[in-house]
Amino acid sequence: MRTHKLNKSRKLYRSDNTTTRHYSINPGGEYRWGRNRKKAEDELLAKRETMHGRQKRGRDYTPLFYFLVKQIGQPWDKVFSEVCGRLDTTEPVFWLVALHEHQKRDLVRIGDSSFYPGLFVDGNGILQQVNPSIMGKDVKVTCRCCTHTYMGEPVPGKYE
Repeated sequence: MRTHKLNKSRKLYRSDNTTTRHYSINPGGEYRWGRNRKKAEDELLAKRETMHGRQKRGRDYTPLFYFLVKQIGQPWDKVFSEVCGRLDTTEPVFWLVALHEHQKRDLVRIGDSSFYPGLFVDGNGILQQVNPSIMGKDVKVTCRCCTHTYMGEPVPGKYE
């Protein structure tokens, strides 16, 4: 009966509920504070702008990060083409994956307290982990109030 859902690939992000009370993810500035700012810079620019922003708020890309870590050792072109079809934008992919040498990091911090291993594309076009020996115990706990996680697991450690 539901065969149409079996052939469809799952999205690599989740939508958070941003309409609940006291919930704010980067709400941005109010329109009234910046609407006449452009008039002073250049008279040829539009006097008014739209009130509807173009930011995508309330996205949780945890499934994407897990997917990328599972794909270590696979050809990057194949992995990236699959990711492109299952995401709304490709920007979060490059939070974790470094394409250039100077972008490599052992640990990548996403948000306040979530850590993932850094990934990179080697010379042969294979997705690799920057430092395969890194583990959850290598994450530095920076505050007492947050639960720091490495790959979704709480980090064992005390506040330093």
